[in-house]
Amino acid sequence: MRQHCALKHGIFKEFLAEFLGTFVLVLFGCGSVAQTVLSRNTLGEPLTVHIGFSVGLMMAAYVAGGVSGGHVNPAVSLAMVILGKLKIWKFPFYVIAQFLGAFAGAAAVFGLYYDAFMDFTSGILSVTGINATGHIFASYPARHLSVLGGFIDQVVGTGMLVLCILAIIDGGNIGAPKGVEPLAIGLIIMAIGVSMGLNCGYPLNPARDLGPRLFTAVAGWGMEVFSTADYWWWIPVAGPMVGGVVAAVLYYLLIELHHPREEQEKPQQEEAEEDEEDEDDEDSSLKDKYEMITMS
Repeated sequence: MRQHCALKHGIFKEFLAEFLGTFVLVLFGCGSVAQTVLSRNTLGEPLTVHIGFSVGLMMAAYVAGGVSGGHVNPAVSLAMVILGKLKIWKFPFYVIAQFLGAFAGAAAVFGLYYDAFMDFTSGILSVTGINATGHIFASYPARHLSVLGGFIDQVVGTGMLVLCILAIIDGGNIGAPKGVEPLAIGLIIMAIGVSMGLNCGYPLNPARDLGPRLFTAVAGWGMEVFSTADYWWWIPVAGPMVGGVVAAVLYYLLIELHHPREEQEKPQQEEAEEDEEDEDDEDSSLKDKYEMITMS
């Protein structure tokens, strides 16, 4: 009974950690986009957005990392499941917490800038047009981007994110100093933002994109958030999941699989040492017996 209660308490803590971590990510990330767009680029620029999402992810990892690992991304959680670093039964709880946290983060940004939204849009919330604001919360493709191109973009971008995260937390690799991992992970987003942001703004996270998109659908933007750009919405949901799986498999096959198996060697060495100690004990006991016989 106690074990069952402890188990429920443990997953509840991890659920709350993932919720709060994703909330922090979206609040800083989408907040930086809102400030840039609503100020008509007078208080922000593309670099502002890159910094907002980078620092947002870093802070999210600091908030949730010690409790749940600070995944704040279903693609990362799925990669951890594949590599055996997260129990599969926990995966749905993590994903639900991440989506709810992203939804709440989007709501917080809208509440924080509500007056600015009304002033910018004259009360008409739209996804397209000169006063479009839907892209503050979710990704939309550039005019040149095809559906296939967008899917590949998300697979590659999320793959690089997960690949680098796995390298940072890998104890068998160089890794990052304890406590500095979130900073290094934040720098990954900065690198992706300045190198892969042209096509669709590097969502890389199904929860971070779909959660705020759902919020915009119910907050006044309507179902246009799903139908725009030939129903683009599923690309930043499916693409990152595929990218996370590909990255996990590649990292395991090309890097992790080739680490020296020290953990497997240590038990063997310990068994050998125990055998030697047993032999020494037997030899000493035989010697003692021999000395006792000769003395008698």
